[in-house]
Amino acid sequence: MTLPLPPVVSSQFAGASVQYDVPLAALTTLRVGPVARRLITCDTTEKLIAVLRELPAGVPAEKTLVLAGGSNVVIADDLTDLTAVQVANTEITVEGDVLRAEAGALWDDVVVTSLAYGLCGLECLSGIPGSAGATPVQNVGAYGAEVADTISRVRLLDRRTGADRWVSPSALGFGYRQSVLRNSKDSVVLEVEFTLDVEGRSAPLRYGELTTALDAEPGSQVDPTLVREAVLTLRTRKGMVLDPEDHDTWSVGSFFTNPVVTPDVFERLRSEVDGPVPNYPAPNGVKLAAGWLVEHAGFAKGYPGEAAAARLSTKHALAVTNRGAATTADVIALARTVRDGVRSRFGIDITPEPILIGGAL
Repeated sequence: MTLPLPPVVSSQFAGASVQYDVPLAALTTLRVGPVARRLITCDTTEKLIAVLRELPAGVPAEKTLVLAGGSNVVIADDLTDLTAVQVANTEITVEGDVLRAEAGALWDDVVVTSLAYGLCGLECLSGIPGSAGATPVQNVGAYGAEVADTISRVRLLDRRTGADRWVSPSALGFGYRQSVLRNSKDSVVLEVEFTLDVEGRSAPLRYGELTTALDAEPGSQVDPTLVREAVLTLRTRKGMVLDPEDHDTWSVGSFFTNPVVTPDVFERLRSEVDGPVPNYPAPNGVKLAAGWLVEHAGFAKGYPGEAAAARLSTKHALAVTNRGAATTADVIALARTVRDGVRSRFGIDITPEPILIGGAL
């Protein structure tokens, strides 16, 4: 017999609403996670600042978690006494060629708003789940574009000092799926500002799969609405557009980043396998396709099979998915198996793209 859950008790903290004993799984795209002792929901930037200033700074992430779209985190199921701060400020404003999005705004709403105002540059990033505030943290990118291409400022709250300030991209150390914010517990994104193209042209097309889908030349600029449609089609085929009915989308997207290796490692790899090895130029070497490495190490789409609570997406080998009843431990165990298998087969390390909270791979 299943007992009914107790009613959620509510109160306030620093002007924001508080609920107690709240399961966090529903607030993540993987749909795994612990029960938070309290969930503080901040629906304005002012409330978010007030809450974070009042909470003790420097508390380990295992005890205080700032959570927005929940699309790039894997949170351990067994965390206890957790306070979760939900970033729910969602305003998007446009002035000329500048778009500002509060941290809790859904990312795809930001893309849609930019196109509605005739602003271009974000269309290749259509359909990515999560919030605007997460995009500078890991320099979100897809189909040859990344947010570092268009971010002009980011508003941060320093939890150590309570300072609220705008910083330029040069202070953020953007790299491939990286920024100085990624591993920082001290800085919380409040707003992100983008400076976009007003000429009605997409960003130059740099990704082969996308240029093929659009029947366009590499480097060309086309109608941005057509780019958005093509990107959404491509992402849907890979299970990378959220759909509550499709367990292939119950993931954090690509679980591993594409590794960058030295030219000699690349040449060794080419000599060891039959057929071409997908690769891309990178500032410090050669970027490999993590999905290709995963599949050629023996982990096919859908691995390890239908009976598993967590398995690779049937559409995209880089996505570790929850088939409906997985725990965080299930997800981590599968990701660890895949990582170790790639290392054993090729001698190449692939690293997690999501942030792991309360656990490690």
